[in-house]
Order: sequence, then C-alpha cells, then structure tokens
Amino acid sequence: MKAAPRAKAIRLPLLLPLIFGAACATVPKRNALPAAHVDEAEVLGIPRARMWGDEPPPWDHDWFLKSNEEIRERYSGIYGRKHTYLAISGGGENGAFAAGLLLGWTAAGDRPEFTAVTGISAGALVAPFAFLGPEYDDVLKVVSAELTADAVFKKRRLIRGLRSDAMASTEPLQGLIAKYVDDEVMEKIAAAHREGRTLNIGTANLDSMRPVIWRIGAIANSGHPRALEVIRKILLASASIPVAFPPVLIDVTVDGERYDELHVDGGAASQVFLYPVGVDYDHVLEKMKVPGRPKVYIIRNARLDPMYEQIENKLFPIAGRSLNSIVRTQGIGDLYRIFVETCRDGLDFNLAYIPADFTEMPQEDFDTEYMQKLYFMAFRHAKEGYPWEKMPPELKHAPIRCH
Repeated sequence: MKAAPRAKAIRLPLLLPLIFGAACATVPKRNALPAAHVDEAEVLGIPRARMWGDEPPPWDHDWFLKSNEEIRERYSGIYGRKHTYLAISGGGENGAFAAGLLLGWTAAGDRPEFTAVTGISAGALVAPFAFLGPEYDDVLKVVSAELTADAVFKKRRLIRGLRSDAMASTEPLQGLIAKYVDDEVMEKIAAAHREGRTLNIGTANLDSMRPVIWRIGAIANSGHPRALEVIRKILLASASIPVAFPPVLIDVTVDGERYDELHVDGGAASQVFLYPVGVDYDHVLEKMKVPGRPKVYIIRNARLDPMYEQIENKLFPIAGRSLNSIVRTQGIGDLYRIFVETCRDGLDFNLAYIPADFTEMPQEDFDTEYMQKLYFMAFRHAKEGYPWEKMPPELKHAPIRCH
C-alpha cells in the first residue's frame, strides 16, 4: 500500500469535552420530546414534513393504494417521464468537489434536471442549489468551493467551549444560509414540489439515535409563516458536526404541547442516502409509469482509498485517526447499501468520488487553496465528460451483476 501525504485528522481540540466531561453547561434549556411521543411529533403541523431514514414512511401503504389518476395529477411534472436522481454526501471542505463536478457538468452542456436531490452535511448546503439548476451555479460555488473558516464558524475559548454545547459557534454559517436560502429560493423549491420533484435533506436525531429525512419541498409549499425559518434550521443542523458545532433544537408539537428535538450533522447517521431503507422503489417506478431505468448519480465528497500515515502513539492523534477511519468506512458502507438498493429496484448506479491521484491535503480548516484545487480538478473532469463508476470500487474484484 502506497504512502499518502499526511492526512488532515479530525481536529482534536473539538474532542476535549469527551475527555474532560461536561462542566456546568451554558446551553439552551430543553423541553425534550418524551420517548412515548417520538412517532407522533409534528413540525409546524405540516403533514409528511419528514420521515425516518431507516424504515419506510408511515404513509407508504396508503400511497400505493392511490389511483393512477391521483398519481398523475399529483406528480404532473414527472409522471410518465424519465427520472434522474442525485445524492450528495458530506465531506466538509471537500464539498468543493461536488461544486466543481456540477458546474463542470453544466459547462459540458448535458447536465440533467434532477427529479430528486438529497444532501447531508456539506451536501445539504449544495443540494438546494443543485436541485434548482444551473441558474444557481454561482451560489452553489460560493456555499461550497469558496467557503472560508470565518464564514462557517467562530471559535470559542477553550473553557467556554467545555462549558457549552460545542467548541465553536455557527453564527457565521447561520448568516450564510439566511443570505442565500431566501423567500425566492423557497418559492422555487415549492413550485418544483408541486410538480412532483423532491428535495430531501438528512439530519441525525440525537435523542432517537436515528436518521431523519426532511421533505424540504413539502415544508416550502406549506404556506406556514415559519417555513423558511425551519428550512434554514434543517440545513444548519445537517451541517452541524457534533462537538465541533452546536446541535440545533427543532420545535415539535404533540396534541398542542410544545417540545424540542436535538438534531446534528446527518453524517452522524449516514454519509449519503438516496431514499428510506425498505421502500419498494421498483413499485414506485411502476406506479409512476417511469420509462427505462432511472439514473442515480452519487457524489461522495471524499477519497475512498486507504491513506497510510504513521500515527504518533498519543491520545489525540489516536482518537482523531480512529474517528476518521470510522467516517471513511461508514461512507463506503453507505455506498454498498445504495448500490444494493439500486440493483434491487432496477436503477442505474453512477458514482463519483475524489480520486486517489488527487494528493493535495488541506493545511487548515476550509483551506481555500486546497478547495480551489479540488474544485478545478472536478470541474475539468466533468467538463470533459466525467467517468462515472458503475459500482463501488471495492466490488470491482468480484462484481455484483444487477438484473
């Protein structure tokens, strides 16, 4: 195995609370949702605003009972037409890879309109603008490839961090999201939702230890005066790395009683997703009269190959390397899961990830030089016609043949 340049580990000062324990915390007080009401809680009273990511949605059975006329009317923009799906993973500053690939795809002239887009963590910031199309390419680039550390977080002093809910504040990121996810963006997402197109964002519910898939189009289309506020909170939560950034409290109600849930980076549950586990998507496609095999494009904002590094035999380097290893293997496992799902359901799997020959490494948080190099590498490959892979690379040695 060839040695790689020194990889940037997860920043260990962010792990100090795990080592020293919690001091007297200066954090928002909670009115946590009781366990007995987990499946009943609603957000803004909006029907079907979200679902668990590890099981089919509760309305799955009723949906399949709808008549062809009802389905055609509700999904008028996508019924009987070819479908194309996009799933964008987390990856921090590696989100520049997704930006470069998408903008290069635009430059190539054959980027499709996506029927559905999903995003987690860094991918959650990219997803809304990828969903809305090339008109928002400039914004997409700003919120991924041109981010700086100052635009994302503000470090807290060590003692304050240890006494609070995170080692940094995400006030700058909140401002960035508010600037670019505005009323106009929300209305365009709502309009796409009315045609049947889907934008889903993933968070992790820390109370339940489960993935949550938020149906952003349904929220945008609800007409609720707080819809935009909640959408911004969801995007922030999806990008809020636990311990590094504060979790996000999302208000819910049960029978008129108000509670809250604690949500963090969707990467705490999975690095990338397509649709909830257990959904009979082959039946969905049949019901929607979709011709041919829908194409699924997955952008994994990471390298997949193991990168050798001699680790110092001390606490922080060991902890950081171990966490990086967990994230890497989790991401590969997610790709296996999606590949099996697409094989089962008759979808055309296409995968992009940071290639092993891109050996640049960031020297600091949101290293702009690194991000620009990554962006232009992906842009160049996409403009020339990106070589999408048909299965996770580890399976090439013993290919699984889909039927």
